[in-house]
Amino acid sequence: MALQASDPSNPQTLKGDLRVRNFLIVLTATVLSVALFLGLQRQTQQPSLTVLAKTATPLEIAVANDKPTLMEFYANWCTSCQAMAPKISDLKRNYGDQVNFVMLNVDNNKWLPEILRFGVDGIPHFVFLDRGGTALASSVGEQPYTILNQNLSALVADLPLPFQQTSGQTSTFQPDVTSEREGDPRSHGGMPAG
Repeated sequence: MALQASDPSNPQTLKGDLRVRNFLIVLTATVLSVALFLGLQRQTQQPSLTVLAKTATPLEIAVANDKPTLMEFYANWCTSCQAMAPKISDLKRNYGDQVNFVMLNVDNNKWLPEILRFGVDGIPHFVFLDRGGTALASSVGEQPYTILNQNLSALVADLPLPFQQTSGQTSTFQPDVTSEREGDPRSHGGMPAG
């Protein structure tokens, strides 16, 4: 049986070549689509402030359930808060059954009493509360994972926190206590429309 060379003038050969080419195009498109889909899936699995806030323990429950609490003051526009989201998500996975994770959005005037009480002037602002709701320590700005982890470990064990006051890169925040802020968190302290 001898191998025959392709004859470009033969219509059957052209049909076969076109089928192979079309198959390769479809195969390449499929591989690229799967790669794009998996890339987007990985990207969307990154923790976000919105997801953390939706799954956070409400403040009312945290102060009543006899568990220690890590309270974070944040804003969705805060790049330092966004940078901390993966660390907080990881800590929540490790300590979520032992510690309340509370998220308070500084753009919501509902939290103004807490903002003033804890002296929030930069975000993210973390407050470590014992089982009775007493503030033991605070951290302002981006924090190394080890500092937060060691503080949470001590908090769970009812031991003194190793890091009482720490600060890192923050987004500046000035609470608006002089004007009536609209309840819409997107208002950023602007005057109500109207």
